[in-house]
Amino acid sequence: MHVEEWLATIPAVSVYLLVGVVIGLESLGIPLPGEIVLVSSALLASQQGHIDPYILGACATAGAIIGDSIGYAIGRKGGRPLLAWAGAKFPKHFGESQVALAERSFEKWGMWAVFFGRFVALLRIFAGPLAGVLRMPYWKFLIANVLGGIVWAGGTTAVIYTLGVVAEAWLKRFSWLGLLLAVVIGIASTLVVKNRAKKAGEQAEREKAEKAAAGEEAAAGGKTATVADPADAEPVPVSAAAPAGTSAD
Repeated sequence: MHVEEWLATIPAVSVYLLVGVVIGLESLGIPLPGEIVLVSSALLASQQGHIDPYILGACATAGAIIGDSIGYAIGRKGGRPLLAWAGAKFPKHFGESQVALAERSFEKWGMWAVFFGRFVALLRIFAGPLAGVLRMPYWKFLIANVLGGIVWAGGTTAVIYTLGVVAEAWLKRFSWLGLLLAVVIGIASTLVVKNRAKKAGEQAEREKAEKAAAGEEAAAGGKTATVADPADAEPVPVSAAAPAGTSAD
């Protein structure tokens, strides 16, 4: 049974609740198929009148914003130890190179990394917690979070609902082609991300080594400056006063 067929068997209120909860948990940092549930629900709304697309879009938007905000709070409270724990448990996703790449993305794009991260599956899961760990000001995060949630959730609902049956027929007709294309794109994206993460990690290690070497040189220079040079010592006079009690001849 497809997701859409299963959603057709439950009441509209349950569909709204399911969409909001799944997207919220996904935004919180739990890998769930939030986008698939939203797309399937929007398609169902275009075919059956008992599901209101406006309520559906509002629930999806609320789930995205609230889930991201909770993820931000968890990341801010957990801090670097949270990344260390996640890196030990899931080194392929939270390794030093991945964290370095994410930090560079946030440093380069700032709040817009949160906004555009809403449209990328992996970043959609980790944008909130990572923004909290990196101590992004909450007001900046909230602006990007709200805008991203509205554009992504509301836009996806509107587009899929408008396409409706036409989109469903096209997807069914080209299901295998779409699956193959998705696999190719996924593999290519993974390779690109891994390559960039590796380069970012190597650069971070080089910068760390350079800083350590500079610190050692500075410490060595300080020690050399404090040691007196024997050549600079003041000469001692050869002749000395005659001892008391002796007379000259």
